[in-house]
Amino acid sequence: MGYNGGVKNCFPLNALKEKGKKTKSGQYSTSEDVLVKLEAKHPIVGHILNYRSNTKLLSTYVDALPELVNPHTGRIHTTYNQAVAATGRLSSTAPNLQNIPIRTERGRMIRKAFVPGDSDRILVAADYSQIELRLVAALSEDENMIAAFRNGEDIHAATAARVFGVPLADVTRDMRSKAKMVNFGIIYGISAFGLAQRLGIARGEAADIIKTYTAKFPGIEAYMQGSIEFAREHGYVETVMGRRRYLPDIRSSNAVVRGFAERNAINAPIQGSAADIIKKAMIAIQRELVEQGMQSRMMLQVHDELVFDVVKSEKDTLVPLIVRCMETAHTFSVPLTVDVGEGSNWLEAH
Repeated sequence: MGYNGGVKNCFPLNALKEKGKKTKSGQYSTSEDVLVKLEAKHPIVGHILNYRSNTKLLSTYVDALPELVNPHTGRIHTTYNQAVAATGRLSSTAPNLQNIPIRTERGRMIRKAFVPGDSDRILVAADYSQIELRLVAALSEDENMIAAFRNGEDIHAATAARVFGVPLADVTRDMRSKAKMVNFGIIYGISAFGLAQRLGIARGEAADIIKTYTAKFPGIEAYMQGSIEFAREHGYVETVMGRRRYLPDIRSSNAVVRGFAERNAINAPIQGSAADIIKKAMIAIQRELVEQGMQSRMMLQVHDELVFDVVKSEKDTLVPLIVRCMETAHTFSVPLTVDVGEGSNWLEAH
């Protein structure tokens, strides 16, 4: 991309031959989803995405979080909202500590800044393992998926084995990746087109994968259709603890609006039940902390994860307590399991 006395070595205008997506003002779009698809076309696209990512980390976290430290406590304090997210999950604001990066290497480094109160403490993170898929298995009563969880199998590998018709030991990384995308996508109403885009495969192949998936896991297909029919009849769906989400658009004459409500009919009981379960676990844990006079504290709830500031001398008592309260918050046909980590900062503990 250097300049050698002529314009030929500059970025060529015809380097990107894709039919460009345009904004309302007629300019070519440079949104992230557009650039990601073009990344392999020219090195400059990767540099732009990297610059944007680093700029966001700098402005949103590196520069902003230190300004939010409370001068009296020396800590950052978030506000949790109970009635903002439609799913019933807690949301975090001012600042949003549920949005601290984890997917990228540089983003994960932000988590290293979150540390215990003093040298006598450590951070402990307890995370529900694949709780939404476990709820899918329980709510759908699909025998194949229930069996995979009860047997302690890698659910994505087990799914791949059934979908692709190979022994579990012969499942490749690519097969597992595709199965994982279907496992999570199916509960959000993913289409063949959407799956094809995410996996970078032909639409026909994606349609075949979904068709095979629903044939191998018939209970899930029945659950999805049953949830939509229940919502259409009653106007709402429920979590396992009876909390309702009303879906007035389920009877809309507009197919797009109705389709969105139908996807919520499938997903709301799953996400809503996960939200109910972790709240119940939090109440049980806090009660035990108070009753046992512990100095350790529950610090954060990040979706399916709880983070604790733990006095080192209390760790051996507290960790089993946390696991017990989380795993027994509700009883299903599949076990709830919890992964626990510890460390001198949040990144190590996660």
